[in-house]
Amino acid sequence: MSRRKRQDIVYENVRVESVAAEGKALAHVDGVVLFIPFAVPGDIVDVKVTKKKKNYMEGYVLRMVEPSEHRLEPFCSHFGVCGGCKWQPLPYPMQLEAKQRQVYDQLVRIGHLSVPEIRPIIPSDKTTLYRNKLEFTFSQRRWIDSGEDPDSLTDKERCGLGFHVGRFFDKVLDIEFCHLQKEPSNAIRLFIRKYALEHDLTFFNIREHSGFLRNMFIRTTDAGEVMLIVCFYHEDAVKRIALLDAVAEAFPQITSLYYVVNSKPNDSISDQDCILYKGDEAIYENMGSLRFKIGPKSFYQTNSGQTMKLYTVAKEFASLGGKEVVYDLYTGTGTIAQFVSDKARKVIGIEYVPEAIEDAGINASVNGIDNCEFFAGDMKDILTDEFVETHGHPDVVILDPPRAGIHPDVAKVILNAAPDRIVYVSCNPASQARDLEILCRDYEITAVQPVDMFPHTHHLENVVALKRR
Repeated sequence: MSRRKRQDIVYENVRVESVAAEGKALAHVDGVVLFIPFAVPGDIVDVKVTKKKKNYMEGYVLRMVEPSEHRLEPFCSHFGVCGGCKWQPLPYPMQLEAKQRQVYDQLVRIGHLSVPEIRPIIPSDKTTLYRNKLEFTFSQRRWIDSGEDPDSLTDKERCGLGFHVGRFFDKVLDIEFCHLQKEPSNAIRLFIRKYALEHDLTFFNIREHSGFLRNMFIRTTDAGEVMLIVCFYHEDAVKRIALLDAVAEAFPQITSLYYVVNSKPNDSISDQDCILYKGDEAIYENMGSLRFKIGPKSFYQTNSGQTMKLYTVAKEFASLGGKEVVYDLYTGTGTIAQFVSDKARKVIGIEYVPEAIEDAGINASVNGIDNCEFFAGDMKDILTDEFVETHGHPDVVILDPPRAGIHPDVAKVILNAAPDRIVYVSCNPASQARDLEILCRDYEITAVQPVDMFPHTHHLENVVALKRR
C-alpha cells in the first residue's frame, strides 16, 4: 500500500499577533492558532506549515512580506539556525513583557494559583556577553548551510564545533562567533577546532559513538579567570597531551585547565573524573563581600551580574530576623546559603553533586561563615523526616531546583516539616507552578518576582514567597 504524499500547506500574508510560549510567535489562521519561530509581533509573513493538529499548527517563515516596525536586525550571523538567542529581532522591553506574561500564564491562567500582583520583572544589565559558562560540542556531522553542496565537502569540512541545532540531536552548528560569553571564549574554541583539523583529531559521531573529541566547557569570571574543560570520548595520551599543551601555550590566561575521558552514552560530566592538567584547581567569583570557589562540576548561576539581584530577592522573601534555621535545598556551591547566613541562626545546604558540597564548605571557610552545614546526596534520599528531626526543624526553606522541579517525596517532606515560610526559586515557571499547587495545600503565595537572567531567550528565573496558612 502506498502512503499518500502530504500536501504542502502555505498561508500567505499572515499577521503575527504576539509572542507565545517557548520563544515562538503566535498568529491565527482560519480560526486556528499558528505558532511561528523567529517572528516578531507585527510581521506580515508567508508561512509554511510543518505540523497540523486539530487545535493548532506550527510552521516557519517562508517569506517576509512586510517586517514589523518593532523588528530589529539580528546581531548574530548564526541567527535562525542556532537554537539560542531566538529573540534577537525583538526589542528588549518587549522580551521583558513576554516573560512577565509567561509567569502570569503559568501560575495563574494555566496553574490556577491564587497570587498577589506579580512584581515587574527585573531586567538584566547586560544583554550580550552575560554568560559565565558555555558548552560546545564536536561533531563529524555539522549542520550544512543551504548554500553549500554536501557532495563536494570533504570529511574535515563536514566537522563542526559549536551548538546543537534545534530538532536535530545529531547536528551541530559550527560557530564562528558567539555573543554570549566574553573573550577568550571564541578564541579558544576556534583555536581548538583549527588545531584538531590540522592534526587529524577525529570529532565525535553521536550516532555511532565514535571519535576522539567529544565536547568542551568554558567558564569565565568577572575578574577575568578562565576554566577550560576538554572532554574526550576515549583516551589517547599522546594526542591528548599535545592538544592540551598547545592550548595552554596559546592561552596563558587560562587559570584552570581540565580534561575528562567520557565514554558513556551522554555528555554529562557530573559523574565523571575531572582531571586537572595545568593551573589552579578552581576559579573564583565574587558576589558582594562573598567569594565563591567554582570547580569543573560546580553549579553557579550563569549570569553573574544578575545573581546578586536574584539572591537579594530570595533573601528579602525569606524575611529573616537572625534566629531562624534555614534549609537551602539544591544549594550548589552554597551560594544562597552563605548569602542569607548573616541573617540566620543556622543554614543547612543539601546538593546532589559531592564536589559542589566540598566547594561549599571551602567557600564558607574562606568567607568566615561558621553557621552553615552542607550535605551531599539525592534530595529525596537525604531530605527525610529523620534528617529534619536530627538537624533541626526549618523555619524557612529556600529551594532552587533544576528545570524539572522537585520530586513529590521532597514536597512531602517540606510539607511535613511545616516551615513558616518557603522561598521557591525556579528557572521553569511551568514546573514551578506544578510544585506550587502541591505546596499550596498548606501555604499561600505572598509575593512573585520574575528576574531576567537570559536575554534574547524565553528563559527566566522566578522567585515565589509562600507563608504557612
